[in-house]
Amino acid sequence: MLRGIDVSAYQSSTYDTDGLSFVFMKATEGRSYVNPKLKAQTERARDAGLVVGFYHFLWPGNLTAQAEYFVSKTPEKKGDILAVDWETNGEGTHASNSEKDRFIRKLKELRPDSRVVLYCNRHFWLTVDTTSYAGDGLWIADYVSAGKPRIQAEWRFHQYTDDPVDTNVADFASEAALRKWAGGA
Repeated sequence: MLRGIDVSAYQSSTYDTDGLSFVFMKATEGRSYVNPKLKAQTERARDAGLVVGFYHFLWPGNLTAQAEYFVSKTPEKKGDILAVDWETNGEGTHASNSEKDRFIRKLKELRPDSRVVLYCNRHFWLTVDTTSYAGDGLWIADYVSAGKPRIQAEWRFHQYTDDPVDTNVADFASEAALRKWAGGA
């Protein structure tokens, strides 16, 4: 298993990269928020030679506008991964299954050379999701032993703790395998 983290504006732009193979950064949310630390956090990951991913916190409605906003705010570099963060928002609502699926498909249309994955927690995957569509792979959050999420579906990334930061593993045999997968969209 490869180790990685995900960061947002809540984390430092000088996060520790020792022992990591990948980093996901929150880029955008809805149609108006951009992580103010995105540029510095991206540079930190690239300077460390890590595989880079960006995620968008999905809100219901205006899916094309959200997808266009997300890709307009993230660098376009071969081998970068895009992710949709599908969970309950601050208003207690969430995008529907069809909205989640349309958003992923729109990202794949806008960035055909990028892998696109779905991030959601175990509860969403087991009780909210009805389509099992995760684009190019599932990034599942389930706070149990690393690499042992309690789901039957195949997954690519597993967020297993948020202490002290959101910590993940990736199900690839090597960093070279992850890089090949990420660059082979």
